[in-house]
Amino acid sequence: MLAAQLRDARTQTRRLTDDLSNEQLMGPMLPIVNPVLWEIGHVGWFHEYWTLRHAHGEAPILERADRLWNSSTVAHATRWDLDLPDRSGVFGYMGDVLGRQLDRLGGGIDGPARYFYELSIRHEDMHVEALAYTRQTLGYARPERRGSPLRGAGAWPGDVDVPGGRWQLGSTPADGFVFDNEKWGHEVAIAPFRIAKAPVTNDEFAAFVDADGYRTREFWTADGWAWRERAGAERPAYWLARDGGRWTWRRYDQVEPLAPHAPVMFANWYEADAWCRWAKRRLPTEAEWEAAAIGEPAAGGSSLAGGKRRWPWGEAEPDAARANLDFASDEPHDVAALAAGDSAFGCRQMIGNVWEWTASDFVPFAGFSADPYEDYSQPWFGTRKVLRGGGWATSARIARPGYRNFFTPDRNDVIAGFRTCAL
Repeated sequence: MLAAQLRDARTQTRRLTDDLSNEQLMGPMLPIVNPVLWEIGHVGWFHEYWTLRHAHGEAPILERADRLWNSSTVAHATRWDLDLPDRSGVFGYMGDVLGRQLDRLGGGIDGPARYFYELSIRHEDMHVEALAYTRQTLGYARPERRGSPLRGAGAWPGDVDVPGGRWQLGSTPADGFVFDNEKWGHEVAIAPFRIAKAPVTNDEFAAFVDADGYRTREFWTADGWAWRERAGAERPAYWLARDGGRWTWRRYDQVEPLAPHAPVMFANWYEADAWCRWAKRRLPTEAEWEAAAIGEPAAGGSSLAGGKRRWPWGEAEPDAARANLDFASDEPHDVAALAAGDSAFGCRQMIGNVWEWTASDFVPFAGFSADPYEDYSQPWFGTRKVLRGGGWATSARIARPGYRNFFTPDRNDVIAGFRTCAL
């Protein structure tokens, strides 16, 4: 199982990097991306550091690896100036690490070591997704297609009612591998609310743009307006102009028409919040999002039941009929697609397609303590917003309903959209 997951993650990494030129593997210095050559070396280093060295006590494969690829100590701006191995050296190092991991797994490992393999696999999953949106940021060619988006399903308007009640927010040991910021499940009170059946679409967001929403101060928080002015934002990232009445955008290195009924993508938290103010809506809290995604109504429907589903649709593992994950398509489906993935309350696409911003700040749950990878959550508390649900480039290993993603509210390069609640 772990060996198959290691190979799967590495296949995805190679699919997103093998075709890049040496120049593209470095790319320009930007605050929101890493040099791709550095990033994939860091992925290999993370695997080696936590599994081979930490769990198994092996000596470093490359003596200077920590000075090159430890993201906790190697400043972002210096990563373009390091004396990195060339592409064959980096890929060779990654292959060497993987080969040694597979050898270890072939001989059997104990429970504590398993944790570090699972951590390292999910860490690579995160970087696979980052590589996907880095290619978009830098205008590189579309990677080899894995599937096509479902078009023609159309819009999915309207709200559903979710009753109030007591909710266990967070994960439990029964959930298997979880990250430290999910620990542990604790009871919160949720008032009854109405939440959209689907995320906001390109068409719905275009109405805000056309109504001069980006130039209307009243729709923006002070921080959001300051970001908009700094960025000179007049519309979402990569949107270009109307062409014969339709918006176009840059998708990788091509100009394409926007799919009207796909969820808006590459929108940041400030933009999501401004759209809500214009539409007289609001973003859900992460507790509301989680209850709408995996909660169930109690008998009679007047309150939330005590338990949680494993996935919005039930216990079955995700598949292409329920969720757009793992590059089933390399862009979002229409929001009305994938009815088999509906939650108990009738919310569609809560898992996959696009990450969804929530109103919640990324803060620790009561009693938080950092896991061995101490810099995963702890340094970022109080500076980011929580996203839930996963996108089309997200691994199903990451896109569990309880997983708390987190980015600063200005980030409009990640595969994120949003779903709203009635006021």
